[in-house]
Amino acid sequence: MTDLTPGTRSGDSIGWAVDHGVLTLWLRRATTLNAIDGAMLEDLADVVEQATDHGASVIALRAEGRGFCSGADIGGDPTADDGPAKTDTIVAGERLVRAMTTSPLPVVSAVHGPCAGIGVPLALAADLTLASDQAFFMLAFTRIGLMPDGGATALVAAAVGRATAMRMALLAERITAADAAAQGLIASVSRADTFDAHVNDVLARLAAGPSVAYALTKQAVNDATLASLDHAFQVELEGQAGLLVAADFVEGTTAFREKRAAVFTDR
Repeated sequence: MTDLTPGTRSGDSIGWAVDHGVLTLWLRRATTLNAIDGAMLEDLADVVEQATDHGASVIALRAEGRGFCSGADIGGDPTADDGPAKTDTIVAGERLVRAMTTSPLPVVSAVHGPCAGIGVPLALAADLTLASDQAFFMLAFTRIGLMPDGGATALVAAAVGRATAMRMALLAERITAADAAAQGLIASVSRADTFDAHVNDVLARLAAGPSVAYALTKQAVNDATLASLDHAFQVELEGQAGLLVAADFVEGTTAFREKRAAVFTDR
């Protein structure tokens, strides 16, 4: 088991603990709205893949600060000649999403505040995505000249259908928690002041429930709705690898840092 105490690969950017059968994973980069990198994703996947070794019967993904996840950390130089390295975070994200969807344990994500970019497929890879009424979801990739990854193209479409998935992916619009619940993107939305209590109630119910029945139910539903997930990973990775070295990505990330509208030129 990877040692995830502070000072390891992810430092104190993530944390985890098991209490009464609930393994809780925490994103802990509040100052960046929990922007995530490859090392964090790999460490999270390590824990999810070995959750049963720690006596867990349910997994929860949560975040500190005022948001769930602002997406991948794009703090590096977009002009750097490190194309293969740029895909490391995508591959790590795929591994975590696959670990969440194939785990025999029920997985719950608790989303408050912004959930953008890779944060969206991480939230939706859970079996139950619970949101505060202060949350919103946004596939922001096209704003910086990229396409959704982390299995987002399959996960969103499986939840809300092609039309809404296209709208989210192409227009990069915010979807409020209330709209996300109404459209079937997430399982429920709760008032911010009762959100933690609701999440804890759901986790306690799952932890006390029939583990074998949960595992078989989860496998059957995912087999019926996410059979194309591995293919989506492949298509996303191939497409994103090209986009990451294109001029539009350089312009998109530069415009993002300069807080201006991007002027895309790739055709």
